[in-house]
Amino acid sequence: MITPWQHGRFDARTGPSKVLFGRMYEDVAIERAAFRPRSRVFCIASAGCTAIGLAADRHDVVAIDINRDQLAYAADRIAGRPAIRGTAERVMGVARAFAPLVGWTRRRLRAFLELDDPAAQVEMWRALDTWRLRAAFGALFSVTALRAVYASPFLAFLPSRLGAVMRARLARCFARHANRTNPYARALLLGELADDPPPGAGSIELVHGDAAEYLESAPAASFDAFTLSNILDGTGPAYRARLFAAVRRAAAPGATAVLRSFAEPAGDLPTNHAVDDRAMLWGIVDVRPAAELSA
Repeated sequence: MITPWQHGRFDARTGPSKVLFGRMYEDVAIERAAFRPRSRVFCIASAGCTAIGLAADRHDVVAIDINRDQLAYAADRIAGRPAIRGTAERVMGVARAFAPLVGWTRRRLRAFLELDDPAAQVEMWRALDTWRLRAAFGALFSVTALRAVYASPFLAFLPSRLGAVMRARLARCFARHANRTNPYARALLLGELADDPPPGAGSIELVHGDAAEYLESAPAASFDAFTLSNILDGTGPAYRARLFAAVRRAAAPGATAVLRSFAEPAGDLPTNHAVDDRAMLWGIVDVRPAAELSA
């Protein structure tokens, strides 16, 4: 197996691949700010959200996914069909069902999501971040609980005390970004998935395959930008080195790469834009020249 994503499932069970993501929890505003106008972009397809957003900005996008079912779903989204709930949304839905037990009623969450002043959001977050919530996050994000859903490669890179780390990431986002205009906050807290508009003037080419393998065979210097999602989460150092070498080969002069991870940065990372990503889940949103990617 090239990467654990090839399995098309989060768990280690045998069986057919699945649609893992009904939408992408990645703030495309990061890519919009980082990429030069009308770039040729290499993109991980996932649920199609990033490809659609970049095509709307007149970028030409090659969107790849190793999971054939996920790629077919992205094609449906690009064609204008509504979002469905993938495995990730169903897992979050189960966790969300316990929200009233920690005082997170839908009425209270809707009031929180209507705020547009980060200072007011911080104040209300302090009221929401109760000892019951801390205990619930500790249990839900424990290794024991996560093993019921995720295979071991998807757990090995996660930080310890993940519940506390995730609460800190939420707090960081609420202190910086207005809830009212943040669709990612609404998707995460209420499970409401907004449909993306149809692609604009840019093109989207969908490809089934592995990212490194595709880039190894692509013409040299043929892409101006790369958005790689978190495909290295769960992979080993050999695949990381292979992917980065393939990106550098396929990168045009001045190309930019965006790479996300649920992991925490090992130290100071000046290129980390996780604080700017309104999706709030990421420990690393690395934005740097593609030529500087190194294993």
